[in-house]
Amino acid sequence: MKQTMTLRDILTALAVVVIWGVNFVVIKLGLRDLPPMLFSALRFGFAALPLVFFIKPPRTSLKLVVIFGMFQFAIQFTLLFTGIKLGLPAGLASLVVQLQAFFTIGLAVLLLGERPQPVQLVGALIALGGMGVVAANLEARATLIGFALVVLAGLSWAVANIASKRMGKAADGGAAAPVSALSLMVWASVVATPPLLLASWLFEGEAAWRLAAHNFSWHTLWAVLFQAYPNTLLGFGIWSMLMRKYPTATIAPFSLLVPVAGMVSAAIVLGESLQWWKVAAGLLVLGGLALNQFGGRLWMAARRWIY
Repeated sequence: MKQTMTLRDILTALAVVVIWGVNFVVIKLGLRDLPPMLFSALRFGFAALPLVFFIKPPRTSLKLVVIFGMFQFAIQFTLLFTGIKLGLPAGLASLVVQLQAFFTIGLAVLLLGERPQPVQLVGALIALGGMGVVAANLEARATLIGFALVVLAGLSWAVANIASKRMGKAADGGAAAPVSALSLMVWASVVATPPLLLASWLFEGEAAWRLAAHNFSWHTLWAVLFQAYPNTLLGFGIWSMLMRKYPTATIAPFSLLVPVAGMVSAAIVLGESLQWWKVAAGLLVLGGLALNQFGGRLWMAARRWIY
């Protein structure tokens, strides 16, 4: 497994970050006309169709594909969409869900035997301080519940990251066959869609479906299609590929840049204010990312200069 990312892969990861950041604005707009679970179901239904008829299942464990589809798609986005629906601003949601980076590192230590550097743990603590600033400044009870749901969404994403990494490991410890990122995204969407539709029907109800059909517009369709294609198939496909190519502690922190795009785009499009505490929380998270990503190299360079 490579330790140092190529420039091409760094730029690719940054492109995914921008797509995911803007996507939180799209989520907020889509939730004006669609209930959370139905919105998620439509997203992954479009991501699966019609490609599922032309793309073979990924060459990996069916169990891992099911785990990935449920935790990366069905569970994560039900929690995330509901959290935003309950009032957590889109920009803040883009920040809070990035706890997945640290959940992922923790699970990789417990389940995969990976060992992050001490400086990466310090970076994680600094970023968690940013999350504390967010939690301390949320007042409405519904918004606090939304915050908790988005935190759980980050944990669900982390579980999916571990499943993705295990797809890159052969059962006998040898070299594993490469897993097609596009195939994984399509078939994981197939896994996620039926339980989301069932959950929506049971918990959101027929009346919510009728209202969604009445309010459905070109803007709603655009929100669903953006969710399905650039965000799901392209974004998560590239992310899954990078997670298998590099150590978890190298890739996971990149997602902490998502709030930059998320909070800026939410301010521009939705008019969400950037209070001092939001800026402070964002700076803490970005500082944690910088220390996580570059602290080890800077420390080694400093030691060589001193000695």
